[in-house]
Amino acid sequence: MPARGAASMVLDARTRAFVTVSVMLATIMQVLDSTIANVALPHMEGGLSATQDQITWVLTSYIVAAAIGTPLTGWLAGRYGRKRVFLASVAGFTVASIACGVSASLVEIIGARLLQGLFGAALVPLSQAVMLDINPREKHAQAMAIWGMGVTIGPILGPALGGWLTDSYNWRWVFYVNVPIGIIAFLGILVFMTETTVSARKLDLFGFATLGIAIGALQLFLDRGEVQDWFGSVEIWIESLTALIAFAFFLVHTLTIETTSFFNRALALDRNFVTGCGVYFVVGAVLYATRALLPPLLQNLMQYSVVDAGLATAPSGAGSMIAMTLAGRLVGPLKARNLIVAGFAIASFSLWQMAGYNLYMSESTVIWSGFLQGLGLGLISVPLTTATFSTLDPQLRGDGTSIYSLSRNIGSSIGISFVQTELTRNTQIAHSSLVEHVSIYNPLARTDALPSLWDLHSASGLAALNAEVTRQASMIAYVDDFKLLFILTLVVIPFLALMRPAAARPDASTVVEH
Repeated sequence: MPARGAASMVLDARTRAFVTVSVMLATIMQVLDSTIANVALPHMEGGLSATQDQITWVLTSYIVAAAIGTPLTGWLAGRYGRKRVFLASVAGFTVASIACGVSASLVEIIGARLLQGLFGAALVPLSQAVMLDINPREKHAQAMAIWGMGVTIGPILGPALGGWLTDSYNWRWVFYVNVPIGIIAFLGILVFMTETTVSARKLDLFGFATLGIAIGALQLFLDRGEVQDWFGSVEIWIESLTALIAFAFFLVHTLTIETTSFFNRALALDRNFVTGCGVYFVVGAVLYATRALLPPLLQNLMQYSVVDAGLATAPSGAGSMIAMTLAGRLVGPLKARNLIVAGFAIASFSLWQMAGYNLYMSESTVIWSGFLQGLGLGLISVPLTTATFSTLDPQLRGDGTSIYSLSRNIGSSIGISFVQTELTRNTQIAHSSLVEHVSIYNPLARTDALPSLWDLHSASGLAALNAEVTRQASMIAYVDDFKLLFILTLVVIPFLALMRPAAARPDASTVVEH
């Protein structure tokens, strides 16, 4: 039954619980797929007869498609209704997951991943909008705690689950695992979710096309840059110029068009929303960059198995869950801004600990620092989302949640690309610095001072010593990356002063009886 009014629809407790479970299952399914396939890539290479460079398109195609599709969510939901778009997205994502699992060639799986990304793009912003709409304003913090758990836990558990499925079965189950989740989510949304009112809002095709091209080119630039040696490659020049030119056209078009633009300009007038998107951009960069660094550090430098690396990083998810549960109850008694500052302080401290990592640290060191980071990010996520939307007109939530999710996605892409590039560069610098001291003229490098394995007078000894120097240089580079992320979390804290508390106003919700 359509809700009377397009803003909110507060349901009775039983129906609200079923809707919450359904939309959160869809959300977890989508965010899980952003990382679950990573560990299966080496296994896909053999199964699909692909090279290491070619198989990365399994990840790139998904990321690019999801990025292009995300900004369209608000218009689709307003034009066709949230329930219809949600059902189409879940069904499409589930079918695309089956297509990924049965793919027999690289072209087939890349096409299926493109469909996965396009259909999955709407799931996270739609779930956030639904969670805000089905709960009264005083329960928004608790609703965002539940939503935040799904969005945060998925990327953390993805590598561990993907590793277990790949080792225990095969890489195809990384995609098949979505099928039962998708079916349950689809049925729950179909039965329990109500439809929103729709409007005849026209699509600003030029605005969408230029923004979509800009985002797609940016994602390709970030994902392919390191592999293609950045601006030493013609491909990267084309992608970077395409992104800049397309975004320039989008910006000029949005600022000058007299009719309704694709980007709702009213969003840019809300200071809390703009500040929140900026901070969420940083959260995405820190969270995903750390998740991109830790597994290869543990597996390549410290010889952890895929499953053990997943278990060592899993406590970060536990920290997030605990913090989000607490934050959902503390928002109100405490100012949201104070909780966000506390969260950034804890996250900064955890990154400071990570900047002290070494090759001989215990597993407890990884677990403790990860748990603290999860705790800090959990304290940030709930009050940040609540404060970001606290002053925004409920009518703008559909557009707002898609832009909010997009800011995190772009932040994570830039963060991952930046730390990976710095890792490669700093490893080379540290390696050059360390080998300067490997000389027969250095007393510590004399034959009687080195293990026989590192004999400087044999080819095998030099190769073994070079491998150890590379290992040490890589550890130095990882530490440098953690230091950069530590500084980034500190720099963003002063900008929180721009956020203001929401003025008291009655909830605009409409009660829907069942």
